Amino acid sequence: MALFHVPLFLRYFCIVEMMKLSESQKEATLNENVMNTTKKLLTQLMVFEGLRLQAYADAAGVPTIGYGHTHNVRMGDRISAWYARDLLKDDIAYFEAKVKQLGVARTEGQLDALVSFVFNLGMSRLEQSTLLKVIRQGGSKSQIKHEFKRWVYADGKRLPGLEKRREWEARRFFE
Repeated sequence: MALFHVPLFLRYFCIVEMMKLSESQKEATLNENVMNTTKKLLTQLMVFEGLRLQAYADAAGVPTIGYGHTHNVRMGDRISAWYARDLLKDDIAYFEAKVKQLGVARTEGQLDALVSFVFNLGMSRLEQSTLLKVIRQGGSKSQIKHEFKRWVYADGKRLPGLEKRREWEARRFFE
């Protein structure tokens, strides 16, 4: 019977603790606990990254496999399509946690867009970007879209694949 009282006590404790937080802290706490990336992001990353079942060196020379997975990959590695999808889900979860730590994603669309950006460019690029600065300062829709669209170059060349990706991210950020 005591087990039935524990959830009530925990709920009461959580309510009391939430009352101590500012409105923005409450929103961030609630969003962090309930908001996750969506299947829309998973599907889009599969399209953007493409599937390679044998390890290859990406444009930067980093051993890569599956849908853009780079952690602990060695040239010569081979995987199944099923395992590639599992790796992608793990990678998304990892980057989702990193993006959530920034405390700037307020919607699933924003979380999806920023996770896609970080999956492609890395967390340090986002952390040092004007994009993050503009988001934190509450920039306008056009300012934020403009900042996404600046990240379309690789080795000084404008790439159509990156243009499509940034366009999707900019649009998804406001959905």
